[in-house]
Amino acid sequence: MHNCGKIAIIGGGSWATAIAKIVIRHTHHIGWYMRRDDRIAEFKRLGHNPAYLMAAHFNVEEVDFSSDINRIVDDYDTLVFVTPSPYLKNHLKKLTTSLRDKNIVSAIKGIVPDENIVVSEYFHQVWDVPYDRIACIGGPSHSEEVAMERLSYLTIGCSDIAKAQAFADIISSEFIKTKTSTDIIGIEYAAVLKNVYAIAAGICHGMKYGDNFLAVLIANAAQEMGRFLKAAYPAQRCVDDSAYIGDLLVTCYSNFSRNRTFGTMIGKGYSVKSAQIEMEMVAEGYYGTKCMKEINGHMRVDMPILDAVYSILYERQGASLVIPQLANRLQ
Repeated sequence: MHNCGKIAIIGGGSWATAIAKIVIRHTHHIGWYMRRDDRIAEFKRLGHNPAYLMAAHFNVEEVDFSSDINRIVDDYDTLVFVTPSPYLKNHLKKLTTSLRDKNIVSAIKGIVPDENIVVSEYFHQVWDVPYDRIACIGGPSHSEEVAMERLSYLTIGCSDIAKAQAFADIISSEFIKTKTSTDIIGIEYAAVLKNVYAIAAGICHGMKYGDNFLAVLIANAAQEMGRFLKAAYPAQRCVDDSAYIGDLLVTCYSNFSRNRTFGTMIGKGYSVKSAQIEMEMVAEGYYGTKCMKEINGHMRVDMPILDAVYSILYERQGASLVIPQLANRLQ
């Protein structure tokens, strides 16, 4: 990744589209794996993704589309994975090509279900990719705003800081500021947890708790995140950095946040199932809540907000019971 070589995007959603847009500005060529041939055909015809961020236009001459993941992996050096975490394993099932010599960049803000590990650990343990070839993209970054070229700050995490910097240089622009960090696993866990806390914020918002309460909830969520990161993965880090607390704030407060929207529906009395059907997009925090609860079963960190969200989503306990109990524990 000192030289990132040829870059390909794996995934066809809104964040994949936003990242493709910022990479192609610099490289004028990308590979792009999308599962569905009909979507690829539409994209080529329209010059934009037919399903997501339709205002983001592409010169399709600069894009090498394929629904064959093996061809894209063979032909490209740096692979940017941007699929919802629950679907990652399914995409990789079709892979017969080795990933060992590839540069992997994860823009997935989630945990790999069943394995209960973050994406960098998954690529290292299951696909044998060395840690110094794995990077992640963190920080407060709603795809809609990135696509609209609103000023955003991204953190590239990698154990090899020179490689992190090489990728940061490719995505930097007048509207994307970048910095680097070696705390890849910390950034990834923070990105999982903030989705859980955004669901909590949404539930409280849906129940008509006000901004005063929400601020206290989010301050406690930041402390809870800090406790977990310190226990799970001790490192030199500052949780009030934008990759941690910045991502937490935007996900808890923004109207673009799917996790907050999902929580708001539950706070208003929707069942989990009906909220999911209405959403149409994946709320990563739903899966993240179960994974984090299982991981914390071994860690035993004090995480009352995580526990509350878990009991509402998975134990079918009423929010009107759970949230007042949680409120008594906040400070």
